Amino acid sequence: MTRRTLATVAGALTALLAVTACSAQEPPAVTVTATPESTATRGTPPEPAPEPSVWPLTGVPADEVAQRPALAVKIENSREARPQTGLEYADIVWEEVVEGGITRFVAIYHSQLPETVSPVRSARPMDPAIVAPLGGILAYSGAQPQFIDAINAAGIQSVIMDAGHPGFARDRSRRAPHNVVGTLQTFLDQAAADRAVPPPAQFVYAEDPGQGTATVSGTAAGQVAVTMSRGQRSVWDWNAERGVYELSNGATPSVSTSGARHSANNVLLIGAQMHNTPWLDPAGTPVPETVLVGSGEGLLASGGKSVPVTWSKESTAALLVITDADGAEVQLEPGTTWVHAVPVNSSGSWAIQ
Repeated sequence: MTRRTLATVAGALTALLAVTACSAQEPPAVTVTATPESTATRGTPPEPAPEPSVWPLTGVPADEVAQRPALAVKIENSREARPQTGLEYADIVWEEVVEGGITRFVAIYHSQLPETVSPVRSARPMDPAIVAPLGGILAYSGAQPQFIDAINAAGIQSVIMDAGHPGFARDRSRRAPHNVVGTLQTFLDQAAADRAVPPPAQFVYAEDPGQGTATVSGTAAGQVAVTMSRGQRSVWDWNAERGVYELSNGATPSVSTSGARHSANNVLLIGAQMHNTPWLDPAGTPVPETVLVGSGEGLLASGGKSVPVTWSKESTAALLVITDADGAEVQLEPGTTWVHAVPVNSSGSWAIQ
């Protein structure tokens, strides 16, 4: 308070006292005491609500995300291998071309964990680029030494049948080599100490269903037909009632041993280059490699619609980046994703209807 203000207040109080003394019969004056401005600090704002938990490999809300690593398993897709067990529980599935034009899957599990999967088969040269960004485990029946070395060099923990690791068995009702069964919890029980955390998200997911890039801004895609090789055509048909794409091998529906139809919320096509490596399989056929480090064109189908995309991957361990025509990262629908590494320089292609 300034000196000028103090003087004014003092004068006013003197006059008030004088009036009171001369008017003894009047009721006593009410003294009003000014309340000084509070010096107490304002209450701290409430803590912001925590970000809702989502499963990192699906973008689906979770009450609690399991503190376990991602587990990738090599699954066969030849005619002799069908129907497979456990594919319907995978968060992400990659399809890749191997010798003879047949394909194999890299099935990645985290949010759901079936008891067993089959038939488990061997690793191939492109598997490190698929699995390394997960920071987890790859289970497979075996591989040529140079392929195992590449997997180890990429920082991936291997669980290998041929090395005597637990969790593998033979289904005697099927013929070898299409009969290796893997027990997923046994694989996870072998996780190294540095494999105790969930994987990072591999894609960007829309916060709410129906808000993915393809669903919002794509063109109609009732069917996505993917030619992986002369011997494998993977066809996805949109089921509006279920809100998913359903897979067929050619004209034959793809189903699990449980009878479940293989389906996906997102179908992602990666147009890549494939070349033969110097190595041969036991039959003397060159082992091919689909090159996943680099960039190329592709397609994303979600919600019955599709958009053209560009993919890029800077290194074996780097995440796959998927962008639209404006260079913005696309958003996938929450849910399962199947990725096809399509060898466009060979016999690979796709068509939309």
